[in-house]
Amino acid sequence: MKETTIEVRGAPVRALEAGTGAPVLYLHGIDGPRPDPLVAELAKSHRVIVPELPGFGRSPIPDWLMDISDAASFGLDLVDALGVGRLHLAGHSIGGWIAAEMAIRDAALFPSLSLLAPMGVTPAEPPEFDVFIPSPDAVLRAQFHDAALAEAEIAARAGEDIDIVLQNRMGLARLGWSPRFARVQLPHWLHRAKMPALILWGEKDRVVPIDCLDVFAREMPRAETARFAGCGHAIPFERGADAARRVAAFIAGAVR
Repeated sequence: MKETTIEVRGAPVRALEAGTGAPVLYLHGIDGPRPDPLVAELAKSHRVIVPELPGFGRSPIPDWLMDISDAASFGLDLVDALGVGRLHLAGHSIGGWIAAEMAIRDAALFPSLSLLAPMGVTPAEPPEFDVFIPSPDAVLRAQFHDAALAEAEIAARAGEDIDIVLQNRMGLARLGWSPRFARVQLPHWLHRAKMPALILWGEKDRVVPIDCLDVFAREMPRAETARFAGCGHAIPFERGADAARRVAAFIAGAVR
């Protein structure tokens, strides 16, 4: 992937980009933007743009970022800045929540919406794992069902700047501290996401319980769903290539 800069209302936004074809704006999960198998596979058929969301990675937390609504407004400004018109929208985890919030605000802008284990709705039971409490390695392990894949990813991230890790947690706290990674109003407004929607979830998700899938599926008028057995929250790593192929096929069907 190549690193690019997008000017959003006069402010530079770092982004990763790969591939050619119809553009897909992909909003990253709780660990910030990074190359993963999902992006690599999806870039074989699409232009994939992965912006660094405010408060993640090297991006400071701006004064105006107070909650998820601000993140969604930023996302819409970013789409304007890209200047490509309508584009496909996808997001994982916290990025999936932001994508859903963008979709209910301007459904006409997105011909399709793909959500991978999105945060945003209150689960029937509290999740097994709270990402704000344990060490960074423990948080990463909790996102995987496959322990070997988790350890390989921990090794790959060895030496990562601790300031970036802490920044990601602070950004997460700004968006999802209380109530934990949910906005009670979101289910009421999901009917406004009228575009074709694909929702993917890992059956062993310890971070965002899979029962949240039912809320999205019930409230979004054109949603279809798929579950990954033996997969945790880290869908882009544990089932990245498979998820990307599903998203690519879904996008193709959505624009027919």
